Amino acid sequence: MLEDYLGSEQDPYYEARKAMLRDQLIARDITDPAVLRAMGRVKRHQFVKPEYEAQAYEDHPLPIGEGQTISQPYVVALMTAAVAVQTGDRVLEIGTGSGYQAAVLAELGATVFSIEIKETLTAFALENLAQAGYGDVQVEHGDGYHGWEEHAPFAAIVITCAANHISPYLLEQLEDGGRLVIPLGDTATFQTLTLVEKNGEELAVTQITSVSFVPMTGEAMP
Repeated sequence: MLEDYLGSEQDPYYEARKAMLRDQLIARDITDPAVLRAMGRVKRHQFVKPEYEAQAYEDHPLPIGEGQTISQPYVVALMTAAVAVQTGDRVLEIGTGSGYQAAVLAELGATVFSIEIKETLTAFALENLAQAGYGDVQVEHGDGYHGWEEHAPFAAIVITCAANHISPYLLEQLEDGGRLVIPLGDTATFQTLTLVEKNGEELAVTQITSVSFVPMTGEAMP
């Protein structure tokens, strides 16, 4: 039952969150119970600007300031499912934004480290995460292209901004058997959501679907 994924606590957006699970995720073959539970229990309306709160569970991205967006729920769920996070995994996110993706990863039981290049969004994410009960997520203001070597290696790396290549620093910080997901391609138009699995010196690459993300800035820019 959908209610099993939502928990017992009801809020003004409980029914909207239930509809999101049913119509946007399950209807598009997001079936992992852990991912559905995380998406059902993280309150997306706590991670958007107040003027967009009523649209928080709709099937599209929303502006969060600084020219950035919070991704549509389906894409967050798709990326989360792709990296197959397990309880206790160390996960690195590049592009904290409002903190929503980090909260979903934390709800799965991961230890989450997230890097945001925009200082105002770093503060926004920290505030959102603390108020939503995910204050254990570690957020750093900086250029995610270089990863976070201090806390490596990571079982999963989630890159929530588009790039035309994968940073070698991030591949190095991915543990053997780890999974990395990134919108890869032309940063000005559309990209391919791409999964990379690291097996020793080999990288297995799977193309998932077409997406459109804001570009990674900093050293990743050509």
